[in-house]
Amino acid sequence: MSRLAHSFLTTPIYKAIATSTRSIPEPSFFSTLFPLQKNLPPRPKPPPDSEIEESYLKGSGPGGQKINKTNSAVQLKHIPTGIVVKSQATRSRSQNRKLAREILAQRIDELTNGDQSRSAIVGAVKKKRADSAAKKSRRKYKLLEEEKAAAAAAGADAEAREAEVEASEAEAEAETLAAKDSTRVISEQSSDTGQGAGSQPSDTAAGGSHQSG
Repeated sequence: MSRLAHSFLTTPIYKAIATSTRSIPEPSFFSTLFPLQKNLPPRPKPPPDSEIEESYLKGSGPGGQKINKTNSAVQLKHIPTGIVVKSQATRSRSQNRKLAREILAQRIDELTNGDQSRSAIVGAVKKKRADSAAKKSRRKYKLLEEEKAAAAAAGADAEAREAEVEASEAEAEAETLAAKDSTRVISEQSSDTGQGAGSQPSDTAAGGSHQSG
């Protein structure tokens, strides 16, 4: 390391810059990735098992023998409200039991709180995001259409100017040709006039010779 670099690194200015840089807090990953999670209500808790009637059924659909020939599907009935849910998302009965209780808790929350339920609020947030994205997309395409229209108008103006220039050039060329034609006609007329004047004395002289004879 050179003496100049060493002297700069040991200056108070460099030390102050390094200290201020280290003191800047780094943004949290989850705070930037999920900024709206703080405004959402907590997930609803499943009701107690005393309010649930649980039964195990054979699954249906794709999944093989583990689904179709075993009682891995779970069906829950909430006794106070009469809500019935079923889960056969996985081949594991324990996981299906957990998922079924989550679904049941969500259904009870929707029935109890309505528009204030977690699923309704999450749906409203997603709709707001989708509307914002659609608005941005429409704005983007509108700007693109305006740019295309402006480019087309500029192209039309350029073509109109080129046509005007070509028309003016053609008009100037026509005027030049007309001037040349008029000059040629005048020169021909003057030459014809000169030839006619030169031929008159010879005729007079010829007439005099006839008379003298």
